[in-house]
Amino acid sequence: MTNEASSEVLVDFKALGLPESLVKVVSDLGYEVPSPIQAATMPMLLAGDDLVGQAQTGTGKTAAFALPILARLKEPQGRPQALVLTPTRELAIQVAEAFARYGAGLRGFSVLPIYGGQPFRGQLNGLKRGVEVVVGTPGRIIDHLKRGTLDLSALSTLVLDEADEMLKMGFVEDVESVLKHAPQSTQIALFSATMPPPIRAIAKRHLKHPHHITIKSKTTTAASIRQRYWIVSGLHKLDALTRLLEVEPFDAMIVFARTKVATEELAHRLRARGFSAQALNGDIPQKKREQLVDALKSGEIDLLVATDVAARGLDVERISHVVNYDIPHDTEAYVHRIGRTGRAGRSGEAILFVAPRERYLLRAIEKATRQPLTEMEMPTVADVHAHRDERQFSHLAKALEKAELGPYQEKVLKWQRDAEASLLDVAAALAYLAEETTAPPPADTAPASRPSHTPRERSVRTHDDHDKQTYWVGVGHDQGVKPGNLVGAIANEGGLDSGQIGRVQIKDRFSLIDLPKGLEPDILAHLQKVKVAGKPLNIRPDREPGGREEKPKRGGTRPPKRRAQRTESDQDNTARPAPKSSRAAPLTRAQRKAGHKRRGSTRPSGAVKKRR
Repeated sequence: MTNEASSEVLVDFKALGLPESLVKVVSDLGYEVPSPIQAATMPMLLAGDDLVGQAQTGTGKTAAFALPILARLKEPQGRPQALVLTPTRELAIQVAEAFARYGAGLRGFSVLPIYGGQPFRGQLNGLKRGVEVVVGTPGRIIDHLKRGTLDLSALSTLVLDEADEMLKMGFVEDVESVLKHAPQSTQIALFSATMPPPIRAIAKRHLKHPHHITIKSKTTTAASIRQRYWIVSGLHKLDALTRLLEVEPFDAMIVFARTKVATEELAHRLRARGFSAQALNGDIPQKKREQLVDALKSGEIDLLVATDVAARGLDVERISHVVNYDIPHDTEAYVHRIGRTGRAGRSGEAILFVAPRERYLLRAIEKATRQPLTEMEMPTVADVHAHRDERQFSHLAKALEKAELGPYQEKVLKWQRDAEASLLDVAAALAYLAEETTAPPPADTAPASRPSHTPRERSVRTHDDHDKQTYWVGVGHDQGVKPGNLVGAIANEGGLDSGQIGRVQIKDRFSLIDLPKGLEPDILAHLQKVKVAGKPLNIRPDREPGGREEKPKRGGTRPPKRRAQRTESDQDNTARPAPKSSRAAPLTRAQRKAGHKRRGSTRPSGAVKKRR
């Protein structure tokens, strides 16, 4: 049976047959209506039927199969009840995280990602403890099946996610092998963006009377809309948006957030920073919604912070910008969002905030829309001040042209006499007061805005270092690197707050930096490729917990070990805790006979106690 689903289907999750507990979970996560693939496939998967779903990446397939799997779980049995095969480790991690979010309220639920490049021991321990859902790559799943460490006898659902990508990567034989290990009664769901013959053959051999669902995507975007993206972490998004509003010339703007609560909070924070912003979400009564739209049209407000559903059908010509503050997980939602600008033949601007770990969603959007997005550069503090000066001068010019200035001239002259100051100083003070009372402080989130460091600076340290570990970085003094360069690059590219970065030690050919313990693999992999002073960081956990001594350059001589340790301590004497006690361990009898000096002794070097 083959169905084609429209991308305009609008129902709610409860109508699809999900239990109330999961409906509440998705509502709390901010999902207001299911995407077309979710609306079309969930009822069939909840009924236990096999299914072939064809839809582009980024259309919400993960929730389409994860929610029905969670709804059909039985009591924990110590063996996996569902298995999801993915082509890459990155997708395996993402899918496992989605299961963890959706299943957070289920008692005793656990999910385990299994992929190559990860130690077997952790995976074995997880399987021994018992999990309900396993998400893994075909090769590693086969390894566990051969070892007998993965038991599929209790499997009720098996999902092949992005099957065409597994075909491209040569996993077809492994997929076939996994399918043969599954019990005959297992429900099988196959999702793929395309349906090449080998994938159709797999479906024909292994699926039982499957439903075929095809989502016809409407992902064309108007050519009049310029699309850009900005890599910015969640901790810095509000400051980044503030800078954008300060620098980017706009008429009216819609800022899209993922949840109702987020729209209210963000609108409140923007108003606190001096912007006329209002929230628009599903909880806003129809009359208030109409008032907000009228206010946006008339120019009474310039900013609406909205959810996807609340902004559907919104048609206001003066909307020049759409900002995706929270990146949508559904490419259809992205297209609907940016369609609020560039209307009636006008040009429009669409800006997407992307956290470093959300780059895969950016790629999905580019692939679905067939349009690459241009990366933006963070405006500097100097840019913000320059734009403020331009605005102030524009207001000044209009006042000089239109206002009746006679009474104000008398007031200024009186102030000059009372203050015994020059007219220039009075004017400067007025400009200072005007900027102080109207302008929000510039956000300090870009590397360019960080304080510079002197060439002699070698080490900086922040507080709360107990939860950090030391990482080795492949650049140092030889490349002209300073602590500020490393902190700026790692904070900006790794999505870290400056408070998460600890001590920085710059050596000649490498550096050491304290970062949060257990950085996520995708963040670490990205940081390894980031270049500072034209050279990749090649960052990795330092193998020597106490730091390492640098090997001397060729032609040089190695200093004595004791001298090297003392020099390093001198360089970092503010960063090391003082010893708890000066009392040293007692010497052994052999050491005393040999004349060893006890550590911590105040006896002059070289002095040996005479034996009686």
